Amino acid sequence: MYDLHPRLDAEVEPGTNILFTGPPLTGKRSLCLDLLAEGVKNGEGAIAVTTKDSADRVLKDFAARTPYDGKPFAVVDCVTKQQGVSEVRQDDRIKYASSPVDMTGIGIQLSEFLQAFYQQRNIKKNRVMLHSLSTLLMYSDLQTVFRFLHVFTGRIQSVDGLGLFCIDSTAHDAQTLNTLKQLFDGVVETDESEKLTVRLANA
Repeated sequence: MYDLHPRLDAEVEPGTNILFTGPPLTGKRSLCLDLLAEGVKNGEGAIAVTTKDSADRVLKDFAARTPYDGKPFAVVDCVTKQQGVSEVRQDDRIKYASSPVDMTGIGIQLSEFLQAFYQQRNIKKNRVMLHSLSTLLMYSDLQTVFRFLHVFTGRIQSVDGLGLFCIDSTAHDAQTLNTLKQLFDGVVETDESEKLTVRLANA
């Protein structure tokens, strides 16, 4: 089982994918980073896929939660190359996709990290965060994003991982949100009052 975080006070089965939804600036990203940090503290692997912030910003924000030197924490950065930075150094902590449109590239980089953690380093519990689905939907249509997420969530399921996905609820219509929710085992809603509404199928 995955012990999520004291704020959520729940455990979920391996292979669970959760959607974090709410208006902007209601703490979705921060909460997901807390959940990743909780995993690293417990000896689990953690991978952040970022379509909004650079890897440097994610590493800095993560370091404020827990030290990660020597720990299995990695970032797939879908932002830096799109901003025109041609000189990027990939290493065992950061890999780059060309942009949030490059869903094939994002999937490949995620799979490489999962393989490195799960098979090569024998880490059997891994948490994966994707921030944010709203960015993907800005660049691609719903059908494309749905297909990508179907594969992405399936990949997490296949390695008994825990998937954490953020979406800005005010940026999309109800039909889009309801379509995407079909892919997830649970939904956590944030609001301006910092109240969390947690609906998990198998907690």
